[in-house]
Amino acid sequence: MRRCAVVLAVIVPTSVLAPPVESQSTPGQGVWAEKARLGFDRTEAAVVAVSGRVYVLGGMSRGQDSDTLNQEYDPKSDRWRERAPLPRPLSHPGAAVLNGRIYVVGGFLRNVHLDAQDAVFAYDPSRDRWETLAGLSSPRGSVGVVALNGKIHAIAGRDINRDTVDTHEVFDPATGKWTRLAPLPQRRDHVASVAAEGRIHVIGGRYYTPVENTNTHDVYDPATNRWTTAAPLPTPRSGGAAVVYRGRILVFGGECDNRVPFVHNEAYDLATGRWSSLAPMPSGRHGIAAATDGETIYVPGGAPACATAASATLLTFTLR
Repeated sequence: MRRCAVVLAVIVPTSVLAPPVESQSTPGQGVWAEKARLGFDRTEAAVVAVSGRVYVLGGMSRGQDSDTLNQEYDPKSDRWRERAPLPRPLSHPGAAVLNGRIYVVGGFLRNVHLDAQDAVFAYDPSRDRWETLAGLSSPRGSVGVVALNGKIHAIAGRDINRDTVDTHEVFDPATGKWTRLAPLPQRRDHVASVAAEGRIHVIGGRYYTPVENTNTHDVYDPATNRWTTAAPLPTPRSGGAAVVYRGRILVFGGECDNRVPFVHNEAYDLATGRWSSLAPMPSGRHGIAAATDGETIYVPGGAPACATAASATLLTFTLR
């Protein structure tokens, strides 16, 4: 069993690392801009969009290895507000939206990847309330979490021993139970995961450390409970973000490119099965997640350096 070296978590203020981001446009390849800042430097948080709002959940923030912070962003007013905190502090959780509720799954309590959790919570934004659900079969952080066909899938991650796993299980809200499914073909963590056109795409990630980043692109079909391989990610990365946007899967950011976070923004066309490059991020980020309302992609926080760093920026991306 391999072990990671444990390092002291030091959150480096954004202002020390990078200037404010200015709008950046590449003709035909999209536009990056910056909106209202979060108020706290945050990284390794879960991010989802529901009912026209964006939620940033948990992560490393406020000088803590893991946090309960739940911030809600309103794109119309360009303002943030705090909502009911998570029942338990978590960093590196996964999250997905199903039937208007936010499901937060797994995570760690301490840096680096220590004290993996089996936590599963559901949040109702309309009532600003959390519910504790049946836990994962075993504690995991850096889990790929997606909603598909009325269920929540939790894929891969890192276990209580800090080892990467290939575990794939699904939660059925109707029964309140988790069930094991076909494991991911290659164990890894810090993956980019999305549901698109009735299937789950698990892209990139790493086998153990960032020097073991992979470009693997696995696709899961729930009808057959089988995985197949699709066109690999052009740039191997881990700790980046992915969203489904206008018929493509966009994967951007990640850890790390010659000791700085990746700025790459690569798009997989679901119709053709081919990858292309879009406008790069104005500055690299890793430890990020993202969400979209269909018009705009939102990328809050993240680490602007290849260390335990965090940012309060809110980057947005649109294709025009």
